Amino acid sequence: MAENRGDQAFLNSDATGTWLEMTYGGALSFARRRYSRDLDGVDIVVSGIPYDNAVTYRSGCRLGPRAIRAGSVQLAELEHFPFGFDPFNTLSVVDYGDAFIDPHHPTSVFDSIETHADHILDSGAMMLSLGGDHSVAYPLLKAHAKKHGPVALVQFDAHCDTWPDDGTRFDHGTMFARAAAEGIVDVKRSTQVGLRTYNSSDHGFEILTSPWVHRNGIDAAIDIVRERAGDAPVYLSFDIDGLDPAFAPGTGTPVIGGLASWQGLEFVRGLEPLHLIGMDLVEVAPAYDHAEITAIAAASIAYDWMAVVAKQRGAVPRPVGRI
Repeated sequence: MAENRGDQAFLNSDATGTWLEMTYGGALSFARRRYSRDLDGVDIVVSGIPYDNAVTYRSGCRLGPRAIRAGSVQLAELEHFPFGFDPFNTLSVVDYGDAFIDPHHPTSVFDSIETHADHILDSGAMMLSLGGDHSVAYPLLKAHAKKHGPVALVQFDAHCDTWPDDGTRFDHGTMFARAAAEGIVDVKRSTQVGLRTYNSSDHGFEILTSPWVHRNGIDAAIDIVRERAGDAPVYLSFDIDGLDPAFAPGTGTPVIGGLASWQGLEFVRGLEPLHLIGMDLVEVAPAYDHAEITAIAAASIAYDWMAVVAKQRGAVPRPVGRI
């Protein structure tokens, strides 16, 4: 029987396992997953949300999903570090492609994203969404709250995104204030990590600023997030600008003094005990990137979240060396 190799994204009929691929060639999908809209038996659906009309500074993150997929090619080459397993031997994962968004009818965008998410979540699959600007988290949270009730939001970000909101604006800096006001997010269970811009109100969130994390360590931050979330359904919203621009220059609103890529990875791995229900990875703007370091960081963080879910569902780690 011939070995399966190359272009798994459209040749494989199975949503599990990993084929041999050329890292530098072949059809791109997230971690070379099969492109499919057949969600029967699928555990996680990867989907792009290519929208950036709600930005307040530099645009360009509508191209984020494409860049993150390209940045994920090496992740499908070896078993996952540090766990030592292939998450796709445990999880059935497909790349759904991108939500179809009509930018010429801007008031339809949030409804389109919410409907897109409703369809995927109704199948029983979890969502890993690739933005797009951070405003896309609002319709994604609405869809998740319909299924799970108010969610504990774990937000990794340079910005609070809770500035004054009028209830109708499309703004990547206000949507979590709206989500809190509407009861979609349970602020008593929610934590913001990495913040280093000012807002006069915390809106009920626990805020672990970037300087606090640098002084006290990522493990202390993880402990607070875990204790606060408890057994609530946890949605992770990871804005790549939570990382310092040295590690993620390709973003629209960079802020110095942020966290390192290793801290982001450790943070995501530390969420394993929690009831994870979904994730978005947003604000990758490839026009400002250098050597794909932002896209690679984004893809790696999203892939780590999938590996954590695989571990929760029975994947057995086989670490080598001192981890």
